[in-house]
Amino acid sequence: MAKNIKSDIKISIELDENRVPEKMAWTARDGGVANEEAKAMLLSLWDPNQKETVRIDLWTKDMPVDEMQQFFHQVLVGMTDSFKRATNDEKMADTMKDFTDYFAEHLNLKEK
Repeated sequence: MAKNIKSDIKISIELDENRVPEKMAWTARDGGVANEEAKAMLLSLWDPNQKETVRIDLWTKDMPVDEMQQFFHQVLVGMTDSFKRATNDEKMADTMKDFTDYFAEHLNLKEK
């Protein structure tokens, strides 16, 4: 029987007195990441019992809007790639790509 391996990803959030994120860092020792700064995160987990997504969406109060736009664009592009790999649904992935292109064009992100 194969031995199961456990791997942890740790996310640390420093909050101000109003519980608004000021600093974030993450560690994934198996990936060679130790206490790396982050300004935003979107974490989605599938609850198989409730058949729904649970989410944690956080960003620091000093995250600039232009970087937030770029962050969301890159997340959408990544979700499109993951959707295509997970479902093999090329038609929908192409539709999603069209949207990410529209998103980038509308926010003038292609130049950045």
